[in-house]
Amino acid sequence: MVKSGQAHSHGSWRHWHGEDEPIRLGVSSCLLGESVRFDGGHARDRFTTDTLGPWVEFVPVCPEVEAGMSIPRPTIRLVEDEADSPVRLVAPSTGEDFTAAMQGFAAERIPALMKLDLDGYVLKKNSPSCGLERIKVYRKGMPSRRNESGMFVKQLIERWPALPLEDDGRLNDAGLRENFIERLFARHRWRGLVKAGLSRKRLVEFHTAHKLLLRAHNEAGYRRLGRLVGSAGTVPDAELFAAYELEFQATLSTQANRKRHTNVMQHAMGYFKGRLAPRETAALLASIEDYRLGLLPLVVPLALLRYELQRQEIDYLAGQLYFDPHPKELMLRNHV
Repeated sequence: MVKSGQAHSHGSWRHWHGEDEPIRLGVSSCLLGESVRFDGGHARDRFTTDTLGPWVEFVPVCPEVEAGMSIPRPTIRLVEDEADSPVRLVAPSTGEDFTAAMQGFAAERIPALMKLDLDGYVLKKNSPSCGLERIKVYRKGMPSRRNESGMFVKQLIERWPALPLEDDGRLNDAGLRENFIERLFARHRWRGLVKAGLSRKRLVEFHTAHKLLLRAHNEAGYRRLGRLVGSAGTVPDAELFAAYELEFQATLSTQANRKRHTNVMQHAMGYFKGRLAPRETAALLASIEDYRLGLLPLVVPLALLRYELQRQEIDYLAGQLYFDPHPKELMLRNHV
């Protein structure tokens, strides 16, 4: 669980996260080591259980078992009769159709998960029920396309578009992994803000703290969010806050890359103008350039910038979550 410890600057993720409200992570039960798969086995994911586990409260879900399927059970597929016909969930070896059972389960379970107010969800790749993307759809016994989500997840996405989602396969990619955890912690910060009582003033504070982080993901999204915040008072608060949450998560869902990170760090360098000795400026710029060229991981230039902004007491930069968006113990930026 998150430990808040002593006081931290507004730019530290710890400032926004308290012990009283855990980070809740929905997760496919098999990834936690539960023996719920079709063959009676599991698919324990060590990153989820061992690395991420100490920081979150798991909410395990196995759509297939909870929808009434046995352990073990015949394999199931997404199938369609014709190109425009509804997709069904079928066990080809027996012909049993689980479509109604799965849709009924989703209709009850997703609202229950929404009441728990999850911060994110890790799914099992390639699953016809809870796979995130590129799930095979069969027609007349042959794969016809591979652009579907699992039947449960498709409803989850439709009902809860702002919820950060990722699957265990994509989490093996360092960039996607860092992006998901960033969104997970950002969603928790937003949830804490709402629980504490969201106001226009607090929205401005939240947005200001995330400015550089948003720019590292999507400059256009950052500008759209700025316009939303600027519209406060001209639209109803509930409408404003709902629109901001959707755009906020959509902006962060664009994966940050070296070019955008470089641009943000060079922008941050502008705040040091006239404050650093020439050799200190040169060292910072050299580390940013080495990062841009792929010679250094992101953590190196950020550590140098963080040191200088604290030494120079630059309040705006010290308040930016870009420099400290999630626990350093996860070492996510050591690999991007």
